[in-house]
Amino acid sequence: MHRSRSVRSSVLLALIGSLVAVGCASSTATESAGEATSSATVAFPVTIDAANGSVTLDAQPTKIVSISPTATEMLFAIGAGDQVTAADSYSNYPADAPTTDLSAFEPNVEAIAAYEPDLVVYASDPGDLQKSLDKLHIPALMEPAAVTLDDVYAQMAQLGEATGHVSEAATQNDALGAKIASTVAAIGDAGSGMSYYYELDDTFYSVTSNTFIGNVLGQLGLTNIADQAKGASSGYPQLSAEYIVQQDPSLILLADTRCCGQTAAKVAKRPGWQDLSAVGDGGVVELDDDVASRWGPRIADLLQQVGDVVQAQAAA
Repeated sequence: MHRSRSVRSSVLLALIGSLVAVGCASSTATESAGEATSSATVAFPVTIDAANGSVTLDAQPTKIVSISPTATEMLFAIGAGDQVTAADSYSNYPADAPTTDLSAFEPNVEAIAAYEPDLVVYASDPGDLQKSLDKLHIPALMEPAAVTLDDVYAQMAQLGEATGHVSEAATQNDALGAKIASTVAAIGDAGSGMSYYYELDDTFYSVTSNTFIGNVLGQLGLTNIADQAKGASSGYPQLSAEYIVQQDPSLILLADTRCCGQTAAKVAKRPGWQDLSAVGDGGVVELDDDVASRWGPRIADLLQQVGDVVQAQAAA
């Protein structure tokens, strides 16, 4: 289902704002991949040092409300899906997530409280969400947009601790780290000398290497054409078609296939783009918008998708 252009614009602006403003979450038991403690049982109460402060959970939560699509994916990945009572309107993965009309961008505290949650997980607070939840004595964890992969591992471990799934979270972190390492190792130096343009929407908003997705893709040894563009300091510059054509990237990564209906065929029909290296060499990659805009376990799939194209380009 495609989002309308106005909704897409508001979502993009909210995403950019949250990514620029966030810091890194931490936990009293935070470990990166391969270092988490395996434990079959978790003793409650537990106290977690989250991005929104110290949070104590007296008992294992059984009615979680997630108003973060990424948190929803993580919760299900670590085996806590049965504990999720409600998820926001964009939580469309996995298929059995209890998606509702709750808004992650304009959260309604009364609507959230109606589910009688014993834990709320959110990514950003656009107003007084945390303050309102505190007044209602509803525990909440803020799991903000990741800046690095270490943040992803930390959040997974933190959610595992909060839900009583420490060992499962450690297993997921190990698997995620191993898949990313395998992709990077398979690429080797094949990406050296290649450049890419990452398209957030069809008005040419992009990302620099200082963003989360830029950091992830940077592991393939690619050069990001947005890094030298006007407005790059924001992390999310709006490029011009002329600039992109001039840079002639080896790869064009479309993170706007759902929202804006962009495809490799449509890119090839853009004025002046038919002669770009990426277009002629099969380097236009159609990504899944949802995977590309989240920092959950499926980020390894996105990296592998791009890595496969890099290998194909290098072998050609």
